Amino acid sequence: MMYQDIIDDLLSLGDAAIAEHSQRFFKTAEGEYGFGDKFLGLRVPVLRKKVKQYKSIPLNEIEPLLKCDYHEVRLFALLLLVSRFSKADDNEQEETYHLYLRNTRYINNWDLVDSSAYKIVGAYLEHRDRSVLYDLCKSPSLWERRIAVISTFHFIRQNQFSHTLDIAELLLGDQEDLIHKGGLVGCSEKWVTGMWLRKSAF
Repeated sequence: MMYQDIIDDLLSLGDAAIAEHSQRFFKTAEGEYGFGDKFLGLRVPVLRKKVKQYKSIPLNEIEPLLKCDYHEVRLFALLLLVSRFSKADDNEQEETYHLYLRNTRYINNWDLVDSSAYKIVGAYLEHRDRSVLYDLCKSPSLWERRIAVISTFHFIRQNQFSHTLDIAELLLGDQEDLIHKGGLVGCSEKWVTGMWLRKSAF
């Protein structure tokens, strides 16, 4: 079970002071959006270095990592999936896409969503039916709704804006602040920003 070796490796690198800061930063107190999440205390550059080290592990060894209790292990799994996705053949890309969607319950904080959704879900759907995004934006899960929004960033990069605006309109009444903040993460197209703001004003 290579995934357990990876977990043990990441556990050995943890920093208690960083973990404590992360607990506060990612809002893990009772009643907050990240309630109950656990942190090792690992910075993203450390995880990216480990992604390079373990880039060749089988896809079926990555899914258990995505289900780990520790936030950074889940983030590592997602960064690994992203790293592999653009170089993968059609079969592995399809497997990765379905693996991602069946594990959305574990993609449960904004950094996990934002670092992966548009690079996997958005990229996979570039030339495919995108109705799944509209199903996700109706989900009771805050994180699935955010996945729906963030996935459209891939389309924005292809100068396709209609799905972002349509999903933004569907989510105008959403009560979660992280949905409205998620609408334009990383987006530099000023006219799309303007459209979002004008819609949000009503």
